[in-house]
Amino acid sequence: MAKQQQEVRDLQEGSYVVIDDAACKINAYSTAKPGKHGSAKARIEAVGVFDGKKRSLSQPVDAKIWVPIIERKQGQVVSVDGDDMQVMDLETYETITMRMPEDVDASPDENIEYLEMEDQRKIV
Repeated sequence: MAKQQQEVRDLQEGSYVVIDDAACKINAYSTAKPGKHGSAKARIEAVGVFDGKKRSLSQPVDAKIWVPIIERKQGQVVSVDGDDMQVMDLETYETITMRMPEDVDASPDENIEYLEMEDQRKIV
């Protein structure tokens, strides 16, 4: 998985983080004041980008955490076959087969945006 390290205090809602070896998008981020002998803690609530599972994490704000490198790409729908669709990347002209999400109604020649991380892809 392509990732980089970042301090927990630099994270914010809407950004990405790695929890349990899965790329997740942060839904809620809150911090608690430092205690008498400790440091401030951050609580992160996130949802898996590619699997949709809810995950949470509690870490000191000065701890380092892994952040996935997810690319946002443009594509054009070539064909739709049931729940699958053929999408041509508008940069590399590579054709990719993707599962169509239930909330997306795409038709051929329509431009879409999708997220890509290594071999995982998701239509936005």
